[in-house]
Amino acid sequence: MLLKRQDWPEDGEIVLCKVTKIMPSSVFCNLEEYGRSGMIHISEISPGRIRNIRDFVIEGKIVICKILGINKEKGYIDLSLRRVSESMRRNKNDEIKQELKAEKIVEMIAKDLKTDVRKFYDEITKKLFEKSPLLYPVFEDVALNGKKLVDFGVDEKIAAKLEELIKQKIKAPEIFIEGEFKIASYAPEGVETIRQALSLIEKKKDTIIKYLGNGRYMLKITAEDYKTAEKMLKDTVDSTIDFVQKKGGSAEFIRAE
Repeated sequence: MLLKRQDWPEDGEIVLCKVTKIMPSSVFCNLEEYGRSGMIHISEISPGRIRNIRDFVIEGKIVICKILGINKEKGYIDLSLRRVSESMRRNKNDEIKQELKAEKIVEMIAKDLKTDVRKFYDEITKKLFEKSPLLYPVFEDVALNGKKLVDFGVDEKIAAKLEELIKQKIKAPEIFIEGEFKIASYAPEGVETIRQALSLIEKKKDTIIKYLGNGRYMLKITAEDYKTAEKMLKDTVDSTIDFVQKKGGSAEFIRAE
């Protein structure tokens, strides 16, 4: 990982660590983003009694920890493993994956320019880190919101190369909502009513409808965010049910958990 902060972490911060040494009652780690070391006391490894620390950690293993306390004068950083929830761990892992993706983009441009990756990275981030603690959020802003790297002090020619690659590599995240439609009609024109209802759904953007059998259909809505997806789902479900009922049929939607 290229990211190496020069400052200190904050109390309560979730950090990426690498286990370097295991003692009978403590574990020493390197904070990968800060280039500093910290310690996890045995009581902060896991809830309950611990007979052998090595049942929980091994040298060289990457772990996600929480900062419990910092003594800058002595250079001490106290860490905790047990106080990191699953959601905290997942969010930190996602953050690291994104930052590594941004670093890979910088590395690709550095190689294209035949320049030293470390030196190029430091040059790019010198200005960027004055406005953002991480590289990926800036690149995401470039890809999705049209932000310009020259606004951060990046050289115009380098900015143009970076922005081109950023837009290729970073796309808007997609979420989806799905569920099951039950549509039936025993009216004389019932089959045609169902066909028309399905046709209206198929014409909607980012919407998929698939036949499952016995009057059941899988509906899937895809969007960039949940708010948009929820609105699309409501419009599709309400309009479909209204159309079928007006034609003398019945329609029900059951959302997937």
